[in-house]
Amino acid sequence: MTTNNGNDITADETTAPAEGTETPVEITQETETTEMQKLEAEIAELKDKYLRLYADFENFRRRTAKEKLDLISTAGEDLMKAVLPVVDDFERAMASFETTTDIAPLKEGVGLIYTKFSKTLESRGLKPMVSKGETFDADLHESITQFPAPSDDLKGKVIDEVEKGYLLNDKVIRYAKVVVGS
Repeated sequence: MTTNNGNDITADETTAPAEGTETPVEITQETETTEMQKLEAEIAELKDKYLRLYADFENFRRRTAKEKLDLISTAGEDLMKAVLPVVDDFERAMASFETTTDIAPLKEGVGLIYTKFSKTLESRGLKPMVSKGETFDADLHESITQFPAPSDDLKGKVIDEVEKGYLLNDKVIRYAKVVVGS
């Protein structure tokens, strides 16, 4: 066999590789195989990391849901513990109604219990609204009726308070039911 430049090449030289050498096809296949193994190992590692992260997230979600349920179920516990002494005082007052005929000390005792109860609630953030004589505010008051104002300066103002409103930590929890002057 002859090439264009006139050199003679035998058939054995073009098809058979020299001993101890690999053909480019075999080298490429080995390289591809090792690269595939590396990629498969990386995929397996990433899958493992993903599964661990997903399991951690699921555990976190379950734990926070449980904590939230526990918090909701015990949210009023602190308030209830603070109110129990007042309940005890009311029970003592009720028992004294049965044994006493003089009403003046009972009236005074119930007044003291009411004051103690109000102070306990105030210490927990509950404040009564002052509405009578104030300008009507739809964010604080619920108008149940309008009544002709006895004087011009009471127009648009609260004339009477039917039900007292309350704020808990400066957030309205019950709107005051009021009569507005027109």
